[in-house]
Order: sequence, then structure tokens, then C-alpha cells
Amino acid sequence: MPPSTSPAAVVLILGPQASGKSTVARALVETLRGRKERVALVELDEIASMALPTLPSWDVAGRIFATVIGEWARTDLTCVVAEGIASQSELEVVSARVPESAAIITIVMTTALEAAAPRALADPTRGISRDERWLADRYDEWLLERARIDEDLVLDMGSLSVQQGVALAVAAIEVARSGLLHE
Repeated sequence: MPPSTSPAAVVLILGPQASGKSTVARALVETLRGRKERVALVELDEIASMALPTLPSWDVAGRIFATVIGEWARTDLTCVVAEGIASQSELEVVSARVPESAAIITIVMTTALEAAAPRALADPTRGISRDERWLADRYDEWLLERARIDEDLVLDMGSLSVQQGVALAVAAIEVARSGLLHE
């Protein structure tokens, strides 16, 4: 558990659909809670689902998502894990709502489309992301967007296990907190 003087950590998990964001985010939260951290998990899909089928737009859901992250980061929680961000502009909206005292850790998830497509197809809870052409188009867009993102950690979920990804994420959180403590 981090000392009570440690800054809150805000872990932002970015990546395309079916890259492992939700799986890693949930495992990271479980690991942090096992370390006696006080953690909130904020998922963009869950925020959006609150207004389905009448969701005004994904932009509106994204602004609400960013606000929820920022508000949780202002409480006595030690960590907020947020997943669902897919672009630099979305990252900027979220970062603007996080208190300056928080340690922000940006984790980019990658995986090959050939690994993501079977995951998406096997998940009956998915909507349009089960369409292989749609998913392929998103992965093409992600390649361009990925170059715009300044990340702290890249997790290639085609070559790492979930446990390895979580261990690397925990290490990145510790490094970020340490850097803020020494400023």
C-alpha cells in the first residue's frame, strides 16, 4: 500500500477495441485492492450504457467519463483506473479534469488485429465491434492515432499475459508516484 503521503494515481488505459483494456483494467484493480489500495474503476462503456439506447453521442459520454475520473481523483482514493480512451483528444479531455497533484500514468494497449478479431467475435456482449470489417477499420485508424499519444507504458497483449501486464502497470504507478514525491 502506498504511504498516505503518496499522490493519487490516475491510470489511463488506451487502445483499440478488443486489445485487452477491460481485462487488464479489472485485473489491475483487483491487484491494487489486494495491496490495500482504495481504487475506483471507471469504464467508458459503462458510462455510455447508462443512457442507452438514447445516448446523445459518444462525445457526451466521453465528457461525463472524464468528469467522473476527475471527481474520483479528488477523493481519498489512492488510485483511479480508467479504461476506454482511444485517442489523444480524449486523453486531453480526461487529463484536464484530473487534479494537478495526481500522478497520471498513460498505458497504451496494443495487439494485432489477428488476435483481437477472434476475441471480439467470441464476446456476445459486443455490438458493432464484432463486425470484422468495422474492427479492421478501427485498427487502421488506431495505427495513426497511436503515433500521437505520449504514453508511459506500452503493453503488447499479444505477447504478454494479463499478469505480466498488470505487474508492469503496478511498476509504472510506483515510478510515477516516486517522481511526484521527489519534485
